[in-house]
Amino acid sequence: MAMTLDYLFNLGWLRFVTGLETQFYYAVVALLLPLVYLLWPILPSRQHQPVPWYDYLLSAVTLVVGGYFVYHAESILERGWAFAAPDTAILASYAWWLLIVEAARRAGGWPIAVIVATFSLYPLVADIVPGPIQAFPSTLEETAMYHTMSTESIMGVPLQAFAGLVIGFLVFGVVLQKSGGGKFFIDLAFALLGHVRGGPAKVSIFSSGLMGSMSGSVISNVLTTGVLSIPAMRRIGMGRSFAGGVEACASTGGVLMPPVMGATAFVMAMFLDVPYAAVALAAVIPSILYFLGLFIQIDAYAARHDIKGLPAVELPSVVQTLKEGWYFIFVFALLVWMLLVMQREAVAPFYATALLLVLNQFSRRNRWGLRELGESLSSAAKLFAELIAILAGVGMLVGALSMTGLSGTIANDFIHIAGGSVPLLLIMGALTSFVLGIGMTVTAAYIFLAVALTPALIQGGGLDPMAVHMFILYWGMLSFITPPVALGAFAAATVAGARPMATGLQAMRLGSVIYFIPFLFVLNPALIMQGEAWQIGLVFIQAVIGIVLFASAMQGYLIGVGRLGIGALHEIPARGLVLVAGLLFALPGGGMVPLSQIELLGSAMAALLPAVLLARWSQRHAGPRVAKMAPPVDS
Repeated sequence: MAMTLDYLFNLGWLRFVTGLETQFYYAVVALLLPLVYLLWPILPSRQHQPVPWYDYLLSAVTLVVGGYFVYHAESILERGWAFAAPDTAILASYAWWLLIVEAARRAGGWPIAVIVATFSLYPLVADIVPGPIQAFPSTLEETAMYHTMSTESIMGVPLQAFAGLVIGFLVFGVVLQKSGGGKFFIDLAFALLGHVRGGPAKVSIFSSGLMGSMSGSVISNVLTTGVLSIPAMRRIGMGRSFAGGVEACASTGGVLMPPVMGATAFVMAMFLDVPYAAVALAAVIPSILYFLGLFIQIDAYAARHDIKGLPAVELPSVVQTLKEGWYFIFVFALLVWMLLVMQREAVAPFYATALLLVLNQFSRRNRWGLRELGESLSSAAKLFAELIAILAGVGMLVGALSMTGLSGTIANDFIHIAGGSVPLLLIMGALTSFVLGIGMTVTAAYIFLAVALTPALIQGGGLDPMAVHMFILYWGMLSFITPPVALGAFAAATVAGARPMATGLQAMRLGSVIYFIPFLFVLNPALIMQGEAWQIGLVFIQAVIGIVLFASAMQGYLIGVGRLGIGALHEIPARGLVLVAGLLFALPGGGMVPLSQIELLGSAMAALLPAVLLARWSQRHAGPRVAKMAPPVDS
């Protein structure tokens, strides 16, 4: 942290390691990577055992090898060691290569390690692999030098984004959580929404969405906020799998929600070479639509099953909650202002953290001592080490694609297979993003897809670059709520005591709008703030209507109408028509869509009207069966 502050604020105290940009990046890796071998054992089963001697040795070797690159950073840059290096540097490169792959395995798991190892070795066999991915080969020596001493691999965009931007936000997130900020926002959400229909589930949207935006980790957010929100949902009568699905969807959406969006948004800004504010602005409408769809499904479920909110006596007071934690809102507002108005994304989190630490000392409940400071530093160090191991590994993956030119080859192959069909290219891109995102962190999946897939979508489809990058971000993280993987849903199932697959299916249903939203903003970039104000407003209103109808159909209850039919004979066609109407309302007309906007709206109304009439007729003739349904027992 001291190095980062010196580098970002140009203090000059540590100029011997921060004076040269490349040297600073090497120093960040050299100091953080050794921690991986001390914090993550060789096998997960040994997590609670003392650190063995060989891990101390590996940590020391990592520090020494990293220190070698720090010391020689100027020579690496000026003398082109990425292409012709001394023997000692080559040996150090081999060692660092192996150490980074193992660190990625320990911190990120086997899927990331296998992918990183395979792709980092790809240049060695690029000439003998099958035709579509064949490329010009390199020797082991050339590959090692390129990985460790070029600015396109380990020291590439992922690491640069981490060192220059992400560290500050990780620090802010840790300090916010340790100082009681997470509890404050959860209490505030309960105070405001806990009493309404399905209140605790709606609270989950607010609290998990906000904290997920800060952490950028779906699973850790589920385990942090879910222990409060899921039991509250169970108390008002919601099923176990439904409660787990809500938490998984809310935590997944947090990574998509401005102002922070975890680490991924900053990496995206560097790939696109735009200010972070542009990425945050582009993410506003899609994230609103996603959370709106989730909110409507929760409300419809609660209305259909007659589920109330929590009693007022169980909820915190709004006034008392604000009195105790008003300064968290002030600090958060400062962060947003510096990010979006001043566009000082590199230093904004440090100013916000400093203000939070000062104001927090005036709170008797949350005031820090040495113990809290030590816990925060320890938590931050573990976050830094985990992310640096994964990003350094993913950097080698990017380096292999850059070294061989494979990203261009993949783009050409995709364009050729699609045969000029943009819808087909988008479907192929969505499926590829989903498959490659399985088992990887959000940031790691995005980085790989940004290098391997975006050129095909941009060149072959003539699509907006920002829309394409947002598209792969959305589809790359869908595995968190989509069975059979559904990592976020399975984590929530553990907290809820539900069946994992049932929770995954509920999460998939609750978050179903997320499968369509990326197609909407790719087809009409006005949904990511690309266009005139009137265009943005018009497509936003249409999308809102469409999402409300779609989400209502998924739960079989439409506000103002009630249950969409009583009995399968009436309910299935009514829900189907409302669902189709929602999709037609949300779909942008013209361009790649063969129907004009007027034709789409007319078709939507033609589907919606008979659905409403059928639902009303069914309710009138159902008699006692109109009574509210009891929620599932389980499940």
